[in-house]
Amino acid sequence: MRLLFLLCFFSALLTCAQEADSYQIRTVAFYNLENLFDTKNDTLIFDDDRTPEGKDKWTEERYLNKLENMSKVISEIGSTDNKTAPDIVGVCEVENLGVLEDLVHHKNLTKFNYGIVHYESPDERGIDVALLYKKSAFVPVNFNSHRLLLFNLEGKRDYTRDQLIVEGLLDNEKIYFMVNHWPSRSGGEARSRPFRLKAAKLNKRIIDSVQRQYVNAKIISMGDFNDDPIDPSFKKILQVEKNNKNLDSLSLYGPMEKLYKKGRGSLAYRDKWNLFDQLYMTSSLLDNKRESYSYWKVGIFSPEYLMDPKGKYKGYPLRTYAGGSYIGGYSDHFPVYLHLVKKANP
Repeated sequence: MRLLFLLCFFSALLTCAQEADSYQIRTVAFYNLENLFDTKNDTLIFDDDRTPEGKDKWTEERYLNKLENMSKVISEIGSTDNKTAPDIVGVCEVENLGVLEDLVHHKNLTKFNYGIVHYESPDERGIDVALLYKKSAFVPVNFNSHRLLLFNLEGKRDYTRDQLIVEGLLDNEKIYFMVNHWPSRSGGEARSRPFRLKAAKLNKRIIDSVQRQYVNAKIISMGDFNDDPIDPSFKKILQVEKNNKNLDSLSLYGPMEKLYKKGRGSLAYRDKWNLFDQLYMTSSLLDNKRESYSYWKVGIFSPEYLMDPKGKYKGYPLRTYAGGSYIGGYSDHFPVYLHLVKKANP
């Protein structure tokens, strides 16, 4: 009887292992790198603080420590399920292509052989968005940067980040990735809200233009939206749905609203958690067809080492600077991620 039980037990284990091995997981992540600047003074942008002589005393040593920290985090996002670094990583608050090259060539990331899609944005501080991708998993075939035109109450141009869209083949399957960094809440949420509504309208126009060509296009939009999943930009403009039931072919699905309503967040301010860092997608990624990629689950990557260990900000993201002082942390945002799965070829 004992022998029979053991045989059944190990047979069940083997079956589970075979089933686990039969699925390919791909991880899509987003991370606000909180002012990843080099140490050089660029006279065309307001980067003076992030120089050795500037307010932040941004030295080569601090820059190298920042690269160490950011590369470590990226290498571990979603690895509990996937056992490797993310296949796709959207990033924001990067100064230029040079810092991205330094990042992907860091010893923590070089073995993953990341490629880069990046455009210079007109943002006054010089910060951009970009997409990193494992060359072994994804092949970009088309990409474009869409300008967000904003004007303040005086009619003057307010320069901000572009919205990036990258079309490519994820294991020979066409998928689109969008990377965003919408206007901040500087001046207050209500006063700055019209800018984010305009950003949402641009995001919607980009998605609509793709869906007009391919109604079942698989699109994942990610970013630091400076809005929560329940804000008007998501609910009224984009009309992102929190439930995956009764979606039509053009619907957008946002799995992160459920996390937000459970009190989860990617950044904290005045004892309130916000979930500004989000990923949402077209309903075509919910098809659950085994032979093509579909959405599995979403998460916020917040290991203990990314949290402030003590004081009134205990549990908050451990920043590079706090209260004007250098503390050598990571970022004021936690990264977010989702997993795609499909049945692997035998």
